[in-house]
Amino acid sequence: MRIIHWFVGSLILFLDWLTSPRGIKRASHIQASVNAKAQDFTLYQYKACPFCVKVRRSMKRQSLPIETRDAKRCDKAKQELLSGGGALKVPCLRVANADGKVHWMYESKEIIAYLETQFAEAA
Repeated sequence: MRIIHWFVGSLILFLDWLTSPRGIKRASHIQASVNAKAQDFTLYQYKACPFCVKVRRSMKRQSLPIETRDAKRCDKAKQELLSGGGALKVPCLRVANADGKVHWMYESKEIIAYLETQFAEAA
């Protein structure tokens, strides 16, 4: 079973690399604003998870420099996800609001829709 998981994961990563989307081009001052706003977001993910790949591709299409943390390979990221989000489930987007509150968002479709609404004016 481990060999099958390794093979499928490698295939997913290869296809993602092969068909990687291009990011949108923005004026430098607009991209700087997007970069500043993106610092409030962190994506907890597994490298070969198909739902995580889906979210990362959306981030790349929107040219969002959101930090990613591998909750499978990094024990610190795993503990952050468990203590903050409450479940070891990926993808999970950590959103730090301006008022200091932190919101944890699961489900790839929700994350993608949220990012599209948050960064729509910058497109």
